[in-house]
Amino acid sequence: MSTLAERLVDATTGALELFTIHLGRELDLYTELADGPLTYPELAERAGIAPRYAREWLEQQAVAGLLTASSDEAAQARRYGIPEEHRAVLLDPEDPSHVAPLADLVAGIAAVLGELPDAYRTGGGIPFSAYGSALRRGQGGINRPLFRHELPDWLAAMPDVGERLASKPIARIADLGFGEGWSTIALARAYPGAYVDGYDTDQASVAAAQRHAAEAGVGDRVTFQVADASGLAGPYDLVFVFEALHDMAHPAQVLTAVRAALAEGGTVLVADERVADTFTAPGDGVERLMYGWSVNHCLPASMSEVDSAALGTVLRRGTVHELAAKAGFAVTELAPHNDFFRFYRLDSAQ
Repeated sequence: MSTLAERLVDATTGALELFTIHLGRELDLYTELADGPLTYPELAERAGIAPRYAREWLEQQAVAGLLTASSDEAAQARRYGIPEEHRAVLLDPEDPSHVAPLADLVAGIAAVLGELPDAYRTGGGIPFSAYGSALRRGQGGINRPLFRHELPDWLAAMPDVGERLASKPIARIADLGFGEGWSTIALARAYPGAYVDGYDTDQASVAAAQRHAAEAGVGDRVTFQVADASGLAGPYDLVFVFEALHDMAHPAQVLTAVRAALAEGGTVLVADERVADTFTAPGDGVERLMYGWSVNHCLPASMSEVDSAALGTVLRRGTVHELAAKAGFAVTELAPHNDFFRFYRLDSAQ
């Protein structure tokens, strides 16, 4: 078998296993296994699923090396459990190694695969909402640990901004394209004296974010609204745009509106993909991953809007600098390193 053929077979196995992880998350099967190993009849009863499906899913998970299985010969007596080294990946939503939400992202893309060919033929798009709750939850879940653990370091790279926010009687922050609200919540935690306004165009995301903020205990300082950048109610001391600029159909107009909504001396922090500076084929793992998201989701979602800039996921740094300059910003690239994201500080050009 050729190298490419082997690669495609392995990719097929990986894709199918991601779907089974999504299934386990959707049905709370990993949660039911969190307290200890179960037999398939026990899992079926606890999770409220058919025993035959419970058996097949558990066997598949064990064969894939995701779960452990006891050596009992009788299928009904065999016990399945989550190995300690897999618990954070599968169960802990704030652990840095919790990448299980990637399975939800892939499942969300699978939901619209039948619509993509028509979009490609017509030049149309597929709205974000069409990708469903799986993609929305997956996006929020995969970034939640980053905001919890790494956001303080990103903000620390702008010490003057921190001092400004701490010294103001009422500091105001805007978070654009917040998804399920984990970035907004992290900003509220990082700046306990600040009020944070979240703006997103997806109603379901806003509802989820409101629930998460209340559970996190920051609901009194955080607001969420269904609106785009044209609805920014400044002045803001800091505007945060995390992994959202490349999704915007009209990014130059958004940045122009953001600049108008800034308080005097206000700052914008943009975080977007750490892709190569120029197109090179074949690309590295990050480039491959980002083009995969772009072809199947980010570009079609952006092109669902009229006169879209159609940036796609692969937002190269030169494009960010160009968009910022058009909106009247000077750009400084910040030092914090992340394998997937690059950080840009935007200040009004004098």
